[in-house]
Amino acid sequence: MMEIGIRGVRILDPLRETEKTADILISGGRIAAIGELPEDFGGRVLDGAGLTAAPGFVDVHVHFRDPGLTYKEDILTGAEAAAAGGYTTVICMANTKPVVDNPETLSFVLEKGRQTGVHVLSCACVTKDMAGKELTDMEGLREAGAAGFTDDGKPILDAELLKAAFAEAARLDVPVSLHEEDPALIADNGINRGEVSEKLGIGGSPAQAEVSMVERDCRLAEETGARVNIQHISTAGAVEAVRRSKQRGSHVTAEAAPHHFTLTEDAVLEYGTLAKMNPPLRTREDRLAVIEGLRDGTIDMIATDHAPHSAEEKALPLTEAPSGILGLETAFALGVTQLVKPGYLSLMELMKKMSLNPARLYRLPYEGVAVGAPADLVLFDEAEEWTVEGFHSRSSNSPFLGWKLSGRVHYTICGGNVVYEL
Repeated sequence: MMEIGIRGVRILDPLRETEKTADILISGGRIAAIGELPEDFGGRVLDGAGLTAAPGFVDVHVHFRDPGLTYKEDILTGAEAAAAGGYTTVICMANTKPVVDNPETLSFVLEKGRQTGVHVLSCACVTKDMAGKELTDMEGLREAGAAGFTDDGKPILDAELLKAAFAEAARLDVPVSLHEEDPALIADNGINRGEVSEKLGIGGSPAQAEVSMVERDCRLAEETGARVNIQHISTAGAVEAVRRSKQRGSHVTAEAAPHHFTLTEDAVLEYGTLAKMNPPLRTREDRLAVIEGLRDGTIDMIATDHAPHSAEEKALPLTEAPSGILGLETAFALGVTQLVKPGYLSLMELMKKMSLNPARLYRLPYEGVAVGAPADLVLFDEAEEWTVEGFHSRSSNSPFLGWKLSGRVHYTICGGNVVYEL
């Protein structure tokens, strides 16, 4: 493994909330020194002038479609997209084909993940076959390497079953992440029920479909003491429910996807199925509530919900096309453009939302940028403007193609290896 020196780089350490400019020496997969590179340094030198070094991003919510749906994405291409976005750790969701409800499928994902340049972890299902009827062997799956549990893509409607899952997760000290939509209230999913759905003649998904589930599950979290993560929060009411639950002392966390703090339901009129997702894009008021939740700490982290689909699938009519968009390669730039530049978050706060807090949810090792810490780093220029022109992902389903954004990743280093360079 070649030694790497990064010369004259600005260092942001969210763990210690420190900022300084120095050289970084990487050796043996770790940060060996911070200060000044030796004059006779013989390894590879990266010019850090104008760049910022921070801990590699951590995404707790990705869909790599492997096994079973690899025409959309596989673990190798997903990892390439992650590295291009500055991510050094990702956590895959369990709604593959077959689903990750057994140690064999989990082992397949983890073993293939080890063949990539980044850290690929995986959740396992809360319920067998994601059917919402019977719990998986959560202890056995945890022992097999599951980072946590989720039936993401489907809500868990049986409150008593979910309460039992929370109790088991609390015993195992692992998080449960929840997709919060009540299908009984939804006519056509993927589009918010409101002015746009009426204009299109589509039933849509009302805000209450999310709010009611979040309110229920916050109460269950409080009763059981479980660590519960509300996924891709999209409504003002749900943000407020999480805020109140935290004030009552719960262990509830929440994540926001970049598309929910960037776009509103009006995007469906412009981008069609490329703006269709579950939960859907909501109103301007909901978008601003999500931003305020990020600003005041109600929403702990930014997670992409990276959801690749083929061009043929997204070309279907609006009510038939699958929901979801790509996220890994535009998340950081959207965070800078939509949150940092307008003054909602500082760059340090954005780093916490994109690395420190996600790592804490899953109890991942996180040592910041310090001597002895793993050399998992992202180097970026937050001021650089660039146009989204293509993706490392196997798919290209994104409404952000052609957008000009601020904040560009130049290098991603994982385990002391350069896994992406611009």
